[in-house]
Amino acid sequence: MSKTIAISKQAAAEAVVNKYIPWSMGAGFVPVPLADIAAITGVQLKMLAEISKIYGVEFSENRGKSIVFSLLGGVGSLSIAAGVFGSVVKAIPGFGSMLGAATLPVVAGGITYATGKVFIQHFESGGTFLNFDSLEAKKVFAEKFEEGKKEVSALASKVDGKLNQAVATVDQAVGL
Repeated sequence: MSKTIAISKQAAAEAVVNKYIPWSMGAGFVPVPLADIAAITGVQLKMLAEISKIYGVEFSENRGKSIVFSLLGGVGSLSIAAGVFGSVVKAIPGFGSMLGAATLPVVAGGITYATGKVFIQHFESGGTFLNFDSLEAKKVFAEKFEEGKKEVSALASKVDGKLNQAVATVDQAVGL
């Protein structure tokens, strides 16, 4: 007797969002100013393409880009400035790279989380890219962005803890 496990569209879409959060965070480490933002946008568009496929919604890259950029206005100029600052500050040798690496990945992860959650909610209600109301979605996006930054910070702390543990194990194994 075989058992089939039905996974809801929402659960599948949330798994996609969780898959792309680390990718967008990684894109935040791209050392070239503004190329990192392009990489983050590319990751988000790939995520949206996968989510739209789950819901059977035709994906439009141009419409997706427009919506993503319009949603960014919902997080406020301070958060956007932090992300852009994290990208541009990388141009400063040494310290700039470290500061940018500390700022942009968290912002990128939070934005990716929020983007995914907003689109899941929209697609769950039967929406498409053509009837997406970004003005209405901005409030939800801002809330999800704050939630996402917390999720991403917790994820980063876990990864940092595991890396420190691995380094300590290697140091111990080689007698350092």
